[in-house]
Amino acid sequence: MLAERMISNVIKLISKGQMAMSPTTETHLPEAKPGQKYMLYLHVPFCQNLCPYCSYNRYPLCEDSGARYYESLRKEMLMLKDLGYDFETMTFGGGTPTVMFDEFCETVDVARANFSIKEVSTETNPNHLDTPYLEKMKGRVDRLSVGVQSFDDDLLKQMDRYDAYGSGEQNLERLREASTYYDNLSVDMIFNFPAQSDQSLLEDIQKLIDSDCGQLTYHSLHSSKATERKMRETFGKVDFNREYHLYQLLDSALADGDDAAFKRRTVWTYNRMDEQGNDTYELILDDPGVAFDEYPALGCGAISHLGDKLYVNNFSVNGYCQAIERGHMSLIGQTSITAGNSMKVRLMRSLYDLHLDKKAFKEEFGVSVERGLAVELAFLRMNKAFEIDDENELTLTPIGRYLASVIYRQYCISLNSLREQARGTLEGEESELSFGS
Repeated sequence: MLAERMISNVIKLISKGQMAMSPTTETHLPEAKPGQKYMLYLHVPFCQNLCPYCSYNRYPLCEDSGARYYESLRKEMLMLKDLGYDFETMTFGGGTPTVMFDEFCETVDVARANFSIKEVSTETNPNHLDTPYLEKMKGRVDRLSVGVQSFDDDLLKQMDRYDAYGSGEQNLERLREASTYYDNLSVDMIFNFPAQSDQSLLEDIQKLIDSDCGQLTYHSLHSSKATERKMRETFGKVDFNREYHLYQLLDSALADGDDAAFKRRTVWTYNRMDEQGNDTYELILDDPGVAFDEYPALGCGAISHLGDKLYVNNFSVNGYCQAIERGHMSLIGQTSITAGNSMKVRLMRSLYDLHLDKKAFKEEFGVSVERGLAVELAFLRMNKAFEIDDENELTLTPIGRYLASVIYRQYCISLNSLREQARGTLEGEESELSFGS
């Protein structure tokens, strides 16, 4: 649709300036601000299998480098403690954080011993949802976010996930088993695969309803420069004109009607409801960029948001570990966020959360959202994005939810430009994403 293409092109232009990385000689992140609430994000770049759509920093697992990496990650956490940071919430992303399970558990234990941790969230894959893993995570991890992507075996084979992580039916049974251990069980899915039919998407949704998961997130399939060629070879060309239709289909099937099983919590996230229509799940967001205003991000390839800057860590596993072993962090670059772009990010985050508080916006930036983002609001109003648009708030229509999802999708793609700049500083095989086992 025209509005989708316009949003995509505008954010691409904005990102060229905002996401330009400058080298840095800083050896540590800035000290914590008194009273500021932070989430701790830890990046684990290792995977059993490297998926063709993933643009995050990740490498095939090597046991020796993995053990060294986790030890460095724990040392970097203690550097944050020395800088005055404390956390109630921490989340692991990747990669697959649980791919070296004992090292993962030790890292959680060190964090709980040194910070005021109340909630731990981690990404994982379906093959780690067996009893020994689940029993050892119980009490350590409060929320599992399981990368299922689809239950369609043909799509799983196309993604190169069928042999690595199991069939759709196996994964459905694993989710049911995990739900007996975890009320806070979340499932990550992807829509808009070129080979995904309406029927395949609806069958996935029915299996999610049957899975007993408390929360699910449907991400739109998108590529970066680093993954574009591999994705085209694997899936064919992604049709963004079709994305609107599929988004409407899944959004309606999950959350519309008197017998809806889920409630919308963001444009991509849905929480299960009980028979009385009450939300049965306490939302915890994996993405620190949405959940918290500022956050330090640790690990190889992690990107922190602190103050008006994004700080980029070394994307080399060896380079990251060497920096930590020398007693400092592995920062290689940074980029500043202008006041105008900060307002755009606030709009993006608020619309992702389905609601913008106009008074809170003015308190934060000193100007009204109408004055600070007049062009953006005019475009959204022209495309009938708002259900409520008064002096207090903005909420979204169905088309508005889709446009908000496009804005967030393009923001995620724009962050990939930082990753690609950082990866470009490496040499040899580490400078390019690899795929497969």
